[in-house]
Amino acid sequence: MTTQPNFLVILADDLGFSDIGAFGSEISTPHLDELAYAGLRFTDFHTASACSPTRAMLLSGTDHHLAGLGTFAEILTPAHAGKPGYEGYLNDQVAALPEILQDAGYHTIMSGKWHLGLTPERSPHARGFDQSFALLPGAANHYGFEADISPDQTPRLLKGTRGLYAEDGEYVKALPDDYYSSDYFTDRLLGYLADIPEGKPFFAYLPFSAPHWPLQAPDELIAKYAHRYHSGPDALRLERLARLKDLGLIDANVEAHPVIATNAEWAALTDDQKAFSARTMAVYAAMVERMDWNIGRVIEQLKANDQFDNTVILFLSDNGAEGALLEALPAFGPNLQQVIDTHYDNSLANLGRGNSYIWYGPRWAQAGTAPARLYKAFTTEGGIRVPALLHYGKLARQNTISHDFATVMDIAPTVLELAGVQHPAPRFRDREVLPVRGRSLLPWLQARSEHTHPQDHVTGWELFGRKAIRQGDWKAVFIPEPAGPSRWQLYDLSQDPGEIHDQAEARPDILSGLLNAWQQYVRETGVLEDIPAPSLL
Repeated sequence: MTTQPNFLVILADDLGFSDIGAFGSEISTPHLDELAYAGLRFTDFHTASACSPTRAMLLSGTDHHLAGLGTFAEILTPAHAGKPGYEGYLNDQVAALPEILQDAGYHTIMSGKWHLGLTPERSPHARGFDQSFALLPGAANHYGFEADISPDQTPRLLKGTRGLYAEDGEYVKALPDDYYSSDYFTDRLLGYLADIPEGKPFFAYLPFSAPHWPLQAPDELIAKYAHRYHSGPDALRLERLARLKDLGLIDANVEAHPVIATNAEWAALTDDQKAFSARTMAVYAAMVERMDWNIGRVIEQLKANDQFDNTVILFLSDNGAEGALLEALPAFGPNLQQVIDTHYDNSLANLGRGNSYIWYGPRWAQAGTAPARLYKAFTTEGGIRVPALLHYGKLARQNTISHDFATVMDIAPTVLELAGVQHPAPRFRDREVLPVRGRSLLPWLQARSEHTHPQDHVTGWELFGRKAIRQGDWKAVFIPEPAGPSRWQLYDLSQDPGEIHDQAEARPDILSGLLNAWQQYVRETGVLEDIPAPSLL
């Protein structure tokens, strides 16, 4: 009888496509690079355009509108509230992957960001994890620092990301004094790995909150990158594009989408503004390196326990790089910058410490998403195409690069098939549950099929009123004003991965077929097109 494999799923938060070394980055990520070069790198792997919807898709294998995260819980409008698929947490209409594996005899563990429910009955413990330590909301200070701001002064952004943690379904009252998110999440996972009953396979989930804002990292790592980014984001973008081509991850003749940003270009900044901006990118790089160091700690323990060769390791980001100018987003409150300036120390030398609060903006983000268009929260490729790698030496497709299309919904059915476990739909634990919409990649990983998905396979995306539908290499995109033209655009991704040359007028036949597929997607998933999306820009 074949031994069931273990699984380690590692999720980065807001990591751009080219932000690790094996995907073209200058940031030091030796542990991820080792996994990537020995394993399988995906260049056409897709998620939702933002974090909690992606996490719902990963753990359910279906569309986030069906799984309860039709939009962000933090900005749920009264018109959306109470509608099926818009519960704001991972709902009971889906069987969560750890629940299924738990019933099949796996030991299930998690440490990291949850973002799929804030209450004990919606915590990881309630959705199939035997052991868990979780940051419940979408973000928090990486050092556990909380500024003393009165409730009536607190901007919506800071209210929604105040630290709230749970361990095995019970709220955590205090964090250790030396808390740093990436380190502590890893510490807890290592402890859980050491406690796994002998002979029992495990499913381990390590969703970091790095490198999500606020950008914070250890001083010594920030110092390593202190002078690396003084040429600005445009120069970095060109460096990254050149390396992506050298690595064979993008075509040598690819046309990158022009940068879209409302903040000033690098050349127009003062010396002080350049120093501040370069420092934000240095902190970001330090966060990524620290995450990689912690991943190395997990790999080391798996090897020490002779579990590495029998563990399927999957690493990906939850969406494209975060390019928002948070101070300009109405959804986060008009007084955000004023409150941060009052209650945090954003002096140059202090940036990256626990009592600073910064983000890096659209120009640095698009250095990480190039050649794609835009970034997180958009259904363009910059928001939904992410770095992803798979390492498992027992598969046929290893030590290579895949340009085949895949999505985060494919993870659950792939894991289940590798484990030899059937998805339980239509009934699970005395309730009706939905089937998966993803497709197991195992036949392709074992070289029993030529492609991950057939050419007529259709995938849809919608979040915040931004939409997309793809079949084969053709993709239709709808981006409302002011970031888009508020009409459907059409792109042939095989020739135009940057989504630059709109083919809507030249190929109305293709667009018409995709829009018919869009309406089918809406019917199947319950997307609420007739309710205005919350204002983000």
